[in-house]
Amino acid sequence: MLMLALLIVVLDNSILNVAIKTIATPAPTGLGATQSEIEWAINSYTLVFAGLLFTAGLIGDRLGRKKVLLAGTLVFGIGSALAAESGTPNQLIAYRAVMALGAAFVMPATLAVLMNVFERHEQPKAIGIWAGGVGLAIAIGPITGGALLDHFWWGSVFLINVPIVIIALILMAWLVPDSRDPRPGRLDPIGVVLSVVGLILLVYGIIKGGELADFTDPQVLATTLGGIVVLAAFVVFEKRTDHPSLDVTYFRNKVFSAAMSAIALVFFALMGVTFFGVFYTQSVRGYSALESGLLMLPLAVAQLLFAPRARLVVDRFGNRATTTGGLLLIAATLAAFTAFDADTPIWVLEVVFFLMGTGMAHIMTPTSVVIMQALPREKAGSASALSNTFRQVGGALGIAVLGSVLATSYRNGIEGKLGPLPPDLRDTAAESIEATLGIAEKLGPRGEALVTPANDAFLHAMHVTALCGTGVALVGAVVTALFLPGRTPAAPQGEKEPERAAALD
Repeated sequence: MLMLALLIVVLDNSILNVAIKTIATPAPTGLGATQSEIEWAINSYTLVFAGLLFTAGLIGDRLGRKKVLLAGTLVFGIGSALAAESGTPNQLIAYRAVMALGAAFVMPATLAVLMNVFERHEQPKAIGIWAGGVGLAIAIGPITGGALLDHFWWGSVFLINVPIVIIALILMAWLVPDSRDPRPGRLDPIGVVLSVVGLILLVYGIIKGGELADFTDPQVLATTLGGIVVLAAFVVFEKRTDHPSLDVTYFRNKVFSAAMSAIALVFFALMGVTFFGVFYTQSVRGYSALESGLLMLPLAVAQLLFAPRARLVVDRFGNRATTTGGLLLIAATLAAFTAFDADTPIWVLEVVFFLMGTGMAHIMTPTSVVIMQALPREKAGSASALSNTFRQVGGALGIAVLGSVLATSYRNGIEGKLGPLPPDLRDTAAESIEATLGIAEKLGPRGEALVTPANDAFLHAMHVTALCGTGVALVGAVVTALFLPGRTPAAPQGEKEPERAAALD
């Protein structure tokens, strides 16, 4: 039942990935969302989710994780129904934030309940299965989304959550045990506000800079720097308060910090790739939403296969070698995108996706084990919240930064080819490949000359963006190689296995 709750939260983002192009299409097919509005439709969910995870974990520890899990699932379902009926991009952005409000209470509760149900020696296996559930959701999401878009309107990708939520609520109320922290911490509303405001300002500045293709614009600089200042104030406040939502003292431990960094950096790189991958397969290669979803199946299958088994690799080679190897594999697959063009054999893309999923599986499981076992069991909600917060923040910044790199590179590459267009259409056409192709289609035969330059400009922008993602993954590999523990010595026969958390001391 925990996996069903997890499924709907992860399913939503993976479904949305294949719907990006449809939502960007003008009405009545889509909402005519610009690239920056699409980024906000993704990031409004991610930022609210990340900003509330700290408090959601504490509330679950205080009130009971089952109650919080049920309430979060209900709010997520209501937000999904509202998002399905959005009439404008701004409404979609707002309702996605409502969905995130519910998801923020679901995700940490699932892992916290799991950590209380299983004994410590069983936790790595359980976490592996939990991570495999993420892979299952990634597999189901794009295929389900593509099938829905082939037969129904774009809102069906959100409406599909509603029946799943109803089933999950009934089964969780019946089967899931409750648990809570006997000594829960106090809530930290000031810290929550500072973290959410700081992240929103920072991400807004980055996305706006990409939209304008000018990161020196006063508005861009003001919001970006404002976000950094507010986040710095958040860290200072958390260090001084006696009831922090984010206990920064945890990060004095290099192993804990390295595991968190690995999660954030890998999702930074992967979310950026997913963002441009949809436009590559659908806009440049001409695949349908369903076909695009099926093309991502190898990534999800690899994660589903290897995530539950990654603990065996850790037992043999240690956390450091396993996680660093996974990040190097991710870096190699991202670098492969720099060689892709409009005629690259599709089986090459499938191999790259499979290797990417393999690398991800060997990062998520060992780092999750390190993080979850770093804190006492009664603090499982806080540990889960920290892990998921860094993953979501990494993903949000990945979409913002790499999405802005993509938008800036595309605008610079296409602007010189838009001379034949009326002046009032040039700026709109330069926003994204979908905007260019949409205007070209409206112009009929006169617009056909824009298709090849648009594809060429996008491919160049994709290569630049993939190269940036490769660099981020390599930084993560260096961090884990330096600071994660190596192989844990096997315990002598007859003795209990030493606590893995001892490696964190």
